[in-house]
Amino acid sequence: MSQAPHAVKQLIEAADRAITAEDFDALMDFYADDATLVIKPGLQAKGKEQIRRAFIAIADHFNHSLIVTQGEVEIIEGADVALVIMETHLKAIDKDGSAIKTSRRATYVFRRYPDDKWLCVVDNSYGTDLLGVEANV
Repeated sequence: MSQAPHAVKQLIEAADRAITAEDFDALMDFYADDATLVIKPGLQAKGKEQIRRAFIAIADHFNHSLIVTQGEVEIIEGADVALVIMETHLKAIDKDGSAIKTSRRATYVFRRYPDDKWLCVVDNSYGTDLLGVEANV
């Protein structure tokens, strides 16, 4: 008998669907109030309002064509925290009309709350690629 996917994996898949559908209200349910999103190396959004604005700008940057899916995943859980290491696949059309298709090894950190609800506290789609990258801010 196969085991059901981890609740965090299911949350990430739902968040990907919300990003693709540009359903930013649903997407904000994925984040803790004090969450941080790595927008690009050297640039972070902190808190739900900044994260929401960042996703609206990202959608605009990609001409409202962004499709996000996930590949392999590893979830390491301890002390009501889960570290997620996951392949993230992105497809989009950028401002000049060029097709973009890329994969990243993302890292996410989730916190489990007393009601057993998991929320993302760190969303870093760049993963360890942040190491050694100069900030372009």
